[in-house]
Amino acid sequence: MLQKIAVVTGGRKGIGLACARALMREGYYVIVTGRNPSADLESTGLCYLPCDNTDLSSIRALAQEVFARFGRVDVLVNNAGVAPKVRLDVLETTQESFDFVVGTNLRGTFFMCQAMAQHMVKALKKHSGYLPRIINISSVSAYASSVNRGEYCISKAGISMVTQLFADRLAEYGIPVFEVRPGIIRTDMTKPVSQIYEAMIANGLTPIPRMGEPEDVADCVSVLASGKLDFATGQVLNADGGFHIRRL
Repeated sequence: MLQKIAVVTGGRKGIGLACARALMREGYYVIVTGRNPSADLESTGLCYLPCDNTDLSSIRALAQEVFARFGRVDVLVNNAGVAPKVRLDVLETTQESFDFVVGTNLRGTFFMCQAMAQHMVKALKKHSGYLPRIINISSVSAYASSVNRGEYCISKAGISMVTQLFADRLAEYGIPVFEVRPGIIRTDMTKPVSQIYEAMIANGLTPIPRMGEPEDVADCVSVLASGKLDFATGQVLNADGGFHIRRL
């Protein structure tokens, strides 16, 4: 039996690394991507391949290389993402910041879905029992306004529609597409403002009174990768401690 292959973009740290480790424990050969290699991955058993999510040619080259080497991708986790380098009010947001964040998070996710899906569809004819899946990592910022990082919110809202579009388009091939929406997760991205978030959580921001951990998101990815929710293509899993619950 061929070993299953998983690709996790932006998988060198944080949520991406947690997802990669979870999939590896479940028997996947996991390829992680990033703009720069990491010495930390040398002893993990993970395979690193460079990919710049802002560069369409880099995305296409990654898909071509992975399918040429392994013949298949069973799970694609689109996790690569950035926050604004400087938080600015939407009245002051610069074009450079907008293009950087939206280009990485939204455009990168769209074209990674496209490139990998094209190869997945072709591979369906070659492998019996081949059931690939795509999982996009967005954020509660897909629907919760943060006026000091509007470009980030827009990018994550766009990922929600990317998920719906590809879930619709790929359904005829039996390729489910899902979205995981992390809430306030303890990562390098949230570290500078973690004390603010912890105070907000202590005051009741989320029903579950703690910040999430990358492993909380990885658990959702693991469930979606299992195949048990394939008929629920297009579905969203909120890994947010209940933040999405409307309360009085």
